[in-house]
Amino acid sequence: MNFKNIFLLISICFFSELYAQYTPFFQNYSLTEFNAGNQNWGVSVAENGKLYVANDKGLVEFDGLKWRFFQLPNKTIIRSVLAHKDIIYTGSYEEFGYWKKNQKGELIYTSLSNVQEQKESLSEEFWQILHHNGDIFFRSFLNLYIYRDNKIIKIEPQSTIISCNIVDDNIYVSTLKDGIFILQDETLVPLINGELNNVKVISITKFKNKLLITTSLKGCYLYDGKVLEPWQPEINEIIKEQQLNSFLELDNTNMVFGTIKNGVYVTDNSGKILFHINKENGLLNNTVLSQGLGKNNKLWIGLDNGIALINLNYSHTFYNDNSGELGAVYDIINYKNTLYIGSNTGLFYLDNKDNTLKFIEGSQGQVWELKEINGDLFCGHNSGTFLVQNKTLEKISSSTGGWIIKKVPESKNMFIQGTYAGLVRYDYQNGNWTAKHLGGTTIPIKYLVFEDQYTAWVAHAYKGVLRVKFDKNYDTIQIKDYKNKGLHSDFNVRVHNIKNTICFKTNEGWQKYEALIDSIVPNDLLNETFGIDTNIISEPNTDLLVTKNKKDKISFVSLIDGKIDLELPNELFQKSLVVDGESVSHIKDSIYALNLYDGFMLINKANHTKNNTLQTPFIEHIEIDKDLVFINDSDVYEAPFNKNISITISSPNSNNHFFEYAISSNSDTLNWYKMDNEKLELSSLSSDDYKIHFRTTNISGELSPVKTIQLQISPPWYKRRLFYLITALLISLVAYWLHKRKINKEQEALHKKLIKEQEELLKEKAIENDKKIVQLKNDSLKNEVKLKSKQLANTAMALVKKNESMLEIKSELIKNKNGFENALMYKRLLRKIDNSIGHEDEWQLFEYNFNQVHEEFFNQLKNKHPQLTHKDLKICAYIKMNLLTKEIAPLMNVSIRGLETHRYRLKRKLNLENDKSLVDYLRNFK
Repeated sequence: MNFKNIFLLISICFFSELYAQYTPFFQNYSLTEFNAGNQNWGVSVAENGKLYVANDKGLVEFDGLKWRFFQLPNKTIIRSVLAHKDIIYTGSYEEFGYWKKNQKGELIYTSLSNVQEQKESLSEEFWQILHHNGDIFFRSFLNLYIYRDNKIIKIEPQSTIISCNIVDDNIYVSTLKDGIFILQDETLVPLINGELNNVKVISITKFKNKLLITTSLKGCYLYDGKVLEPWQPEINEIIKEQQLNSFLELDNTNMVFGTIKNGVYVTDNSGKILFHINKENGLLNNTVLSQGLGKNNKLWIGLDNGIALINLNYSHTFYNDNSGELGAVYDIINYKNTLYIGSNTGLFYLDNKDNTLKFIEGSQGQVWELKEINGDLFCGHNSGTFLVQNKTLEKISSSTGGWIIKKVPESKNMFIQGTYAGLVRYDYQNGNWTAKHLGGTTIPIKYLVFEDQYTAWVAHAYKGVLRVKFDKNYDTIQIKDYKNKGLHSDFNVRVHNIKNTICFKTNEGWQKYEALIDSIVPNDLLNETFGIDTNIISEPNTDLLVTKNKKDKISFVSLIDGKIDLELPNELFQKSLVVDGESVSHIKDSIYALNLYDGFMLINKANHTKNNTLQTPFIEHIEIDKDLVFINDSDVYEAPFNKNISITISSPNSNNHFFEYAISSNSDTLNWYKMDNEKLELSSLSSDDYKIHFRTTNISGELSPVKTIQLQISPPWYKRRLFYLITALLISLVAYWLHKRKINKEQEALHKKLIKEQEELLKEKAIENDKKIVQLKNDSLKNEVKLKSKQLANTAMALVKKNESMLEIKSELIKNKNGFENALMYKRLLRKIDNSIGHEDEWQLFEYNFNQVHEEFFNQLKNKHPQLTHKDLKICAYIKMNLLTKEIAPLMNVSIRGLETHRYRLKRKLNLENDKSLVDYLRNFK
């Protein structure tokens, strides 16, 4: 639960005149928390503890942990509300009816406006709802409607109806112009007329065998059945001035007056003001629109802007300084019937005349400790230590930071103080105080206890613990550090003397000093009694300690039997504790003070009333995959497998509570777990029968009775009998189908095998035929190559013979040169013969045919040996054709010797070694 603006005020039971300056515990709920409209026209508390509020946006419900909001079908304002049994009646504009939960836990609205046909529309608003003898009364300014046996009865007075009240089985109807009537058998009978005409009557209640009549601006009246007379208590003039708007009588006969201008006044039955709660001391708004009383004197206030809860049952009250002047309170003391308050801003006191907060001049700064010593009030201050005399300060020590002062055992007038810079000794002689710094150490000492007359233990403000030995005159000290003597941690150590045992509170728990071994050892007793995370926040005395745990629970623990005498729920001071500076001071008798920010809480241990009653939780909703299910009396619910299940519970009559749950199936052992809120989310539950247990608890460990529901998770579809039957049938069908399929496959495989064999035979025959065709083609090509080779050889031989013939002719011509008379003709003839021997056209034809046979021989040869000349290529071709040297020489028109020389050069151009044959190279060249 998110409580905001929690204002803690505390009763000073021994100062009755202080009550007007203090307030009981109350807490505000702002618009951001209940998420509806600002104005709250009516409040009503149901028997189960739930709060229902008539809000200007709809109906608001609160179960102590969660707010819910509901709207009328026409989404209009709701002016009045009455929770009666399990039905919530509401009145609105031109509409009245009731809300009731269905079997799924949903709050459903039913209109009553049309139960009896109206000739005209209801042009009116319904401001008040009452219950009497099974009848429900809806009041507007114009009429009074009675809902009885599913019928509507209409009562029409002559004047505007201001209010209706039930006193001793009588229904009083107050009108604006015609006075007050009694409703008898559906008839309005005049009771009081004349004096209360044109007076707005707020309420009529029984008061000491008379009728107490409260009005808005005319104050209070008493009526004994004959005479009407003004009642003049202390509150009377105030409510006239502040305009009374609502009145309520408490079970203890105290009275509550809600005003338009100045908040709430609580008085005793004589009208004497006990408390005044308004915006100045923390209320969200001064305009009180409605009031409603729940169990244990829980007073709900509907404001013009927000909702407030005032708990009038606590025996503790609170002082709160809203000005911010006080700051963080460190210590409080009652000195000579005056309450002094030390804070981070200075020293204050409460004036005994009007209980206003007064500042003591010159005390600016942090006041760490207030202590009465030998009849004097010591003030341990940031700037030194002072005596407080007649509301003034007198400095007696300049040692800064007087944290703690302790009396030396067996000495009446000597005291030792821990300060920012070590230890200071105080002596009281002849009515005067003297102070001396003892030296030896200048560490800041925040905690100090005596082990014996000459031995003390001190704790550093932040780190470390020391044992101090004093000389006989307390002039010098010897210090021993116990950091390495078994101390769990030397940070944030606190030291206490509990029943003559030196105890240490560390970050890891409680320890104690064991003198026999001169070491610090664990203190199992305190760890079990208090807990490892619990600190002592009071001065230890013979039989009582005050502790605070990590959850901010404050407990008064008896040192006699270890039992807790009193526990304070953290809702009382949430966000107001002075962190690491919490302290409970003994004020007087059974009165204690808890320091807070901007104030303090006075605790009356003797008159403590226990409020932490815990109610068995009940089921609000059960959802399966966000679908609501019917809530039944047997508390047995079925849910499909693998569905998300949420269970919402509430316990409206419980205080300061939270919920725990446990789940069991076959085991009787319950493991309890804390719920984060009012809803338990379950998922991935296996199929089984579960018992879900719920209980309400609080920080004190108190437990409510257990609420148990049974949850039966159906098995998954694959674990049901039908599934097994279908599965068996499917398996049979699949087996038959597989068998059939196997036979078909085997037949198909045989057929395919036969076809494949036939195809392979045909393929082999086709391959053989292809091979034969290829062989024939190859043979044809070989024959063609042979033919072309022969043609080429023949061509070459023909050229050889031709050239030989031409050479012979040339030789004959040379021999008969002289027979030619014309030398020019002779030369021309020789030239023609030479040209015929090396004719280029013949060579090109030869080259073409040669390439046809030897596949681009010349191109490949030139690519590999680009340095070869045209003549070299000719010789290579002739060698490739297996022509002899003597056959090549005529073709080249050279001599055999010249050709051999040329072949030698060709071998070198081809980079052939000497042992390599030119003929073999060219014949094998590809």
